[in-house]
Amino acid sequence: MIKRKPTKMRSTYSGIAIIGALTLLAVTGCNPLNKMNKKHGIVKYTLNPNPLELHGDSVAINVSGRYPAKFFHKKAVANVKPVMVDMNGNIVKEFENIKLVGEAAEGEGTKIMKAGGSFSVSNKVPYESSMENVKLEVRVTAGFKTKTKEFDPVALGNGTVTTPLWVQSDEMPILGKDKFTKVSPRSISAELNYDIQSSNVKPAELKQDDIKAVEAFIAKGITYEYTWKSVEITSYASPDGETALNENLASDRANTAAKAITSLFSKKKIKATEDWYKKSPKGEDWMGFKTKMEASSIADKDMILRILGMYSDDTKREEEIKNLAATYTVIAEEILPPLRRSVIKINAEEEAKTDDELKQLVKENPSELTAEEILYTATLYNDLNEKLEVYKACAQVHADDWRGHNNVGYVLVLQNKVSEAKAQFEKAGKANAGEKIVMNNMGAVTRLMGDRKGAEEYYEKAKGAGSEVNYNIGILNIMDGNYEDAVSNMGSFNSFNAALAKTLNGSTEDAINTLEASEAKANAEGYYLKAIIGARTSNQEMVVQNLKAAIEKDNSLKAKAKGDAEFLNYREVAEFTALVGM
Repeated sequence: MIKRKPTKMRSTYSGIAIIGALTLLAVTGCNPLNKMNKKHGIVKYTLNPNPLELHGDSVAINVSGRYPAKFFHKKAVANVKPVMVDMNGNIVKEFENIKLVGEAAEGEGTKIMKAGGSFSVSNKVPYESSMENVKLEVRVTAGFKTKTKEFDPVALGNGTVTTPLWVQSDEMPILGKDKFTKVSPRSISAELNYDIQSSNVKPAELKQDDIKAVEAFIAKGITYEYTWKSVEITSYASPDGETALNENLASDRANTAAKAITSLFSKKKIKATEDWYKKSPKGEDWMGFKTKMEASSIADKDMILRILGMYSDDTKREEEIKNLAATYTVIAEEILPPLRRSVIKINAEEEAKTDDELKQLVKENPSELTAEEILYTATLYNDLNEKLEVYKACAQVHADDWRGHNNVGYVLVLQNKVSEAKAQFEKAGKANAGEKIVMNNMGAVTRLMGDRKGAEEYYEKAKGAGSEVNYNIGILNIMDGNYEDAVSNMGSFNSFNAALAKTLNGSTEDAINTLEASEAKANAEGYYLKAIIGARTSNQEMVVQNLKAAIEKDNSLKAKAKGDAEFLNYREVAEFTALVGM
């Protein structure tokens, strides 16, 4: 029987174990990447902002890292890449790669010394909808000599705040207002001329065109039931007569002019009472004489006026004018006769048509109405379709008035018929090029059609048309990420957008006040914005109550809130998770 030699066998096994251990040691000693990966969790990575935020059309990201002493092998290199991944781990977006190198490694990159080191990198990328509900990680691929290793990912943060996308398309078009009044002043003027030193109204004067126009005016006043207010008569004498005589003559001419007008009223069976007449006899018309002389073609007119201006004595000046009239027939025949006159102005008021009359006429015969009457009639309707028909009538009957076309476009914007509205605003622009109200409205439809740059150009031309222009610019400010400007431009308007701008600008208390004063205070969007404000002010009760109200009005907001980075800090709160179904 042969006996076993256990001591020798144990020695053999021990040798094998020693060789295996030495081999393992050699492998790990030659590849420091495993050790770096094992310690990767102690590296401090920072994401700013966290969560990320949408500003304008892009998302900005800053990632920094600090490596402790003795972490980074002197001959190692590493490519550090921040990435966005969805809930399934799929990469949504890769950001700029950062190359790090050990202090003795070859190649370019940020040096990480034995004593440690750091890096920082900033990126800005266009926003995509897939970036909202994501996780952010740092992924590192390290290299040493010919070996490479992917380190375990390190979480950076969660999600992208997309609250600016709540901006509403509530651009404010501006109406072309009417100038309609319930009582409209009506007036007409005429002139009666007299022979020298006479106050008699010549029959030929009563056949002149301006007197015929007065008769027609009186007839129209009967038809439209004018209220006759006054007859102003200003009478003059030419400065070639004696002063005392001229003063009496001017007064007499005022009286005869009044009788002539009274006669015209009488023909139409209207009794013109004495208190209608406001007579102003002016005496000799020296200033009228100077004006006509200056406008004449008389060669010596400047010299004549200088000489006459030297006389302060009216009697002496009258004598010289007589002498000049004898010498210069043009003065006697063309300058002096028109100065012997009475200027008449009849004033009346016309009561406007009743609202019912206007409504009937705008439907049956709008051509009988002025633009002011039609535009006013549109204000009598609340229904947008009825308003639209009235404005269309104005645009058709008064095509040269920009307001009809503009107001048709205004209603079409409210009906969300943007392309049709734009065509109407273009017509308004042709009727009145450069009208600021039209520029504002063109800006509104241009923005609604997706052209923010074009809208901005129109709004620049529209400045001064009203506070609506600034409000519309405020919408562009929100979209561009300029929240302070948006708050300023939206001023005292109480709207969802104004509250949103204040929220984004950090003025949460003002945002709540604005929202509560707006029409959005009790709709789904308004409640959701209040929930966001609650999250930003760490008010859990405000978050839960308003989110509940928002979801009750719009159940789709449950999924929205579930992935909204505004509520990151509430994803472990039972009341929140119950609401959104997490």
